[in-house]
Amino acid sequence: MRIFGFHPVREALRGRPEEVRRVLVAGGRGGGRRREIEELCRRHGVTCETALRARLDELAGGAPHNGFLAELVTGAGEPAARGAADAGPAGDPELLVLVEDVQDPRNLGALLRVCEGAGVGRVLVRDRGSAPLSPVAVKASAGAAEWQPVERVTNSASTMRRLKDEGYWIYGAEAGGRPPWEIDLRGRVLLVFGGEEKGMRRLTRELCDDRIGLPMRGRVESLNLATAVAAILYEALRQRSGE
Repeated sequence: MRIFGFHPVREALRGRPEEVRRVLVAGGRGGGRRREIEELCRRHGVTCETALRARLDELAGGAPHNGFLAELVTGAGEPAARGAADAGPAGDPELLVLVEDVQDPRNLGALLRVCEGAGVGRVLVRDRGSAPLSPVAVKASAGAAEWQPVERVTNSASTMRRLKDEGYWIYGAEAGGRPPWEIDLRGRVLLVFGGEEKGMRRLTRELCDDRIGLPMRGRVESLNLATAVAAILYEALRQRSGE
């Protein structure tokens, strides 16, 4: 497995250097970022090689790499599977996020960054209609995709019904919904977010116990996905921390 970009490579070297087989840095790439990567490689005994930028372009398959690439020992494939196996106890197993129809991989990566930072136990991604966890998404996650457990699900509705049976309260994010500070976000909670254009699917919306939204006081009508997710999740974190 390969990861691309300065931030994902740096976070891999910091968080799990034993899995990094080698790091490639584009020739001519200098400055503080290169020095930091080289120092991390020296500290952890990881091979750091200089390569032609054309070689990194080839290995990255068109994904942006900014002159940095790391090869991991594991052959597990998609970072989603790795994160689900390796995240450990850091996330809250009773705070889950379901997202469907997010088509831009950068939005998916930014969402994972927010979820990992807020300690979400799992992110459920509706497989059909959603962007893959591609190198572009991994780069946008700034390393979070390596730790955040992600599960691709085939059907949002069946997943929501199963979680309801397990005692989860389900809140769907939608304009006009109740502010998050008016909703009890403690206990078993699933937060549902729809795609960039159409929001939640009809059946998904109907299966929610309530709608949750952010009041807009300015002239813009909505926030981007990751910003909205962050605002709601950190209110949940505040409540769940007893503050």
